[in-house]
Amino acid sequence: MAIQNPNPWGSPYGGPPPVPPSIPAKDLRPRRVWYVVAAVLGLVLVGAGIALIAVTVVNSVNSVDTSRSFSSGESRTFRFVAGKTKAIYVSQSGQGHVDCRILGMRSGSMTQPSSTFRVTSGSRSWERVFEVKPGSTGDYTLICTSERPAEFALGDKPRVGTMVGGILGGIGCFLAGFFGAAAIAIVTAVRRSRHRKRLTAGWGAPPQWGPPPSGPAPWPPAGPAH
Repeated sequence: MAIQNPNPWGSPYGGPPPVPPSIPAKDLRPRRVWYVVAAVLGLVLVGAGIALIAVTVVNSVNSVDTSRSFSSGESRTFRFVAGKTKAIYVSQSGQGHVDCRILGMRSGSMTQPSSTFRVTSGSRSWERVFEVKPGSTGDYTLICTSERPAEFALGDKPRVGTMVGGILGGIGCFLAGFFGAAAIAIVTAVRRSRHRKRLTAGWGAPPQWGPPPSGPAPWPPAGPAH
């Protein structure tokens, strides 16, 4: 009967690599709370941008006193303050020649602006046509006419720089909220990934498949099988 020789070298040298440990998410740094910080920062800045633009638009609309508007050919008495510039607005369909006068005001100036400024309130669009700089304080009658059916109103001189600055500030808040939140989230994710790699680095060694140990097999002794 022949005796089968077992593998004289035993099992292969080394073995399968160990499974890397599972690192709990709470052990990684920086903590996940930074994702919450990024979301809150983004929401706050976006909200601030919306509020800033909304306030700017509302202030522009409220600069026209539409509650005391009057029709073409009619008149309305307003309070004017010396040195405080007011604006006259018209709402009409299409372009038409407009003329305005302030009865009884002996000093001051009424000029036609070189730039166009319009605001929309409800279903009407109001365009600035004149600016008045009174030379004296008092109640004066304003009368305006137009070639077309029109409504007139007195309001504040538009602060174009303030309005543009408010809108740009709102847009800046939007962009800062988006890019700031994205940057914090990306940096947090990258650093947590690197931390995970550092914690698992060098865990176990790769299998060493190589030549068996030197020397004769310890068993069985050399010789023919019986």
